[in-house]
Amino acid sequence: MGCGSCGTSNGLPKGCNNNGACGTDGCGKLSVFDWLSNMQLPNGQEKFNFVEVRFKNDRKFYYKNENNISLNIGDVIAVEGSPGHDIGVVTLTGELVRIQMKKKNLSWTAEDVKKVYRKANQKDIETWQEFRDREKQTMVDSRIMAKNLNLEMKISDVEYQGDGAKVTFYYTAEGRVDFRQLIKDYAGKFGVRIEMKQIGYRQEAAKVGGIGSCGRELCCSTWLTDFRSVSTAAARYQQLSINSQKLAGQCGKLKCCLNFELDSYLDALNAFPSMESRFETEKGWTHCVKVDVFKREMWFAYEKGGIVWYKFSVDDIQEFLAMSAKGKKTEPLEDLAKNVEEAKPDFSDVIGEDSLERFERKEKQNRKRKKIKKPNLDKANANNTRPQQAKNKPQVDDKNIQNKSEVKPNNPNQNKKNNQNKPNRKPNNPNQNKQQDQVKDSQKVPNQEQSQGQENKQGKPRNRPQQKRKPNNPNQNNPNQNNKNSQPNQKPNQQNNVNAEAKTNNSGENKNNSSQPNPNKSKNPNKKRFNRGPKPDNTQD
Repeated sequence: MGCGSCGTSNGLPKGCNNNGACGTDGCGKLSVFDWLSNMQLPNGQEKFNFVEVRFKNDRKFYYKNENNISLNIGDVIAVEGSPGHDIGVVTLTGELVRIQMKKKNLSWTAEDVKKVYRKANQKDIETWQEFRDREKQTMVDSRIMAKNLNLEMKISDVEYQGDGAKVTFYYTAEGRVDFRQLIKDYAGKFGVRIEMKQIGYRQEAAKVGGIGSCGRELCCSTWLTDFRSVSTAAARYQQLSINSQKLAGQCGKLKCCLNFELDSYLDALNAFPSMESRFETEKGWTHCVKVDVFKREMWFAYEKGGIVWYKFSVDDIQEFLAMSAKGKKTEPLEDLAKNVEEAKPDFSDVIGEDSLERFERKEKQNRKRKKIKKPNLDKANANNTRPQQAKNKPQVDDKNIQNKSEVKPNNPNQNKKNNQNKPNRKPNNPNQNKQQDQVKDSQKVPNQEQSQGQENKQGKPRNRPQQKRKPNNPNQNNPNQNNKNSQPNQKPNQQNNVNAEAKTNNSGENKNNSSQPNPNKSKNPNKKRFNRGPKPDNTQD
């Protein structure tokens, strides 16, 4: 509950960018904003000479500034103690101190008013910090000593005075505790003056502090100073379930916030019939089960065997009660509930914020969309790759297409050159067409234009997507290099290449004609192949 620029260390406003004068007292509990800090007093009016000083946790007290010392919020001062002096931090000055003292019924004209001594020097602050560091170990030792004496009490907090002359023990207990022997043990152990103070469980929670079920700091440790009694009737009026674990706070008592909205609920319930109201129907008497204050609705059920609840508005219930007062019986509840028209809200939940399954629903929709998009994309890509002329071509079996894709050509260089001149064309049977072309090349090399015309007449498919194949020839990855190396030696080696191709084709004709081509045969990496070079365009040259 601070301004965001303060940092505390042992209660000191270290790291405050406003040098402790932020006006919010954000370094401690029960902070008060000084909204009169920037206002000037009227002419001739003296400033109120009392200041509010904060000590450890939520303990505050008011001291008189007789010497008119210039004090601001956040100053560390030395004040009168009993005995000795105490060290505290100024949290409020000016006219707001007068208002706070009136609120707590404190008089500023009494004779026993304590005074401000001075601003704390470096020695006072070091002594104060030294005793503040001892408090944790002192509390552990005091709890052990109380447990050894079998006392039914709990030491909740320990506070040293600024000069170390006195130590105060705050404890909680259900009843009266005889701690005379305990005080003697404490005095012999710690060697200072001992003071015991009994506090309630709510005050203990205010001193220790914590986070409530709402996610905020406890009200008792931030702004709430008066603790009013809370009863279970407040929960009943607000239609809350009487569950001690949900209604209790960190102090173990009922939450103080149950009283915050109780007056509003009581005002709204004045327009409702009594919870004990009942009316008679043709099937028997009915009684009220539940009330919804916000929607102005009431639930009724049969007194005998009423398992099902029926919802009605407040106006309808008042009509039923008026009929029952005249001695008339109403229709059964199930018939009356059919005639009730539910009031539709003025707004419509377009985004679906009221649904708890709105996030799961979006995930399911996204998955369905993805499943629908995949086949459409594949079909579109397949249709774009096909040329328009392929629609009139005859259909080809799937088995033949698989065999075509698996068979590899014997001479990769030859196919590369043909593919350059004939883009996106594949023969139906690659091995058979190659063997026929190679035999014809040995006798006579046809012209390139004639071979293209024959293929078009036979109605072979065009522009089919080619599958990626692993090259058997290591030189196949760089076809340009093979072409360059083979061009200067093209004419002298022309006849030798033709004769070699004819021999290989004659030996392999019987095998290819007798059975289908073996796709695994061409994939043998150990088989050696000859690089015959590209086929010449014209043998007459």
